[in-house]
Amino acid sequence: MKTKNFLGAGIVGGIVDFLLGWLFYGIIFIDTFPQPEESSSAMLFIFLGCITFGLFVAYIFTQWAHISTAATGAKAGAIIGIFIGLFANFFNLALHTEATMQLAALDVGISIVMSTIIGAVIGFVNGKMG
Repeated sequence: MKTKNFLGAGIVGGIVDFLLGWLFYGIIFIDTFPQPEESSSAMLFIFLGCITFGLFVAYIFTQWAHISTAATGAKAGAIIGIFIGLFANFFNLALHTEATMQLAALDVGISIVMSTIIGAVIGFVNGKMG
């Protein structure tokens, strides 16, 4: 495994994930989704979750799938987004009484869009790092 590609693309992907999450959940759909508590620890854990997701996708791309273009990264990212979105929302529907099918469907759509962009960025960075 190319460790520099994994770490570089993963960190960039995680930062993109954090910024897209802020855009979608913190600005565009701020009145639709519950907001985290106003604390530095909440934002830290959100950021760490985003970095973890970036590293997860970068690991798949560099170690298993050898994805090194934005187009292929976008396609793979969309598929990952479908499964991650469904996975998380099925558990939310089961465990949270305020969860609805409409909110879950919207969140799955957002997950697909975000993961498509994140996958494209990680694929692009992975290809540029050679």
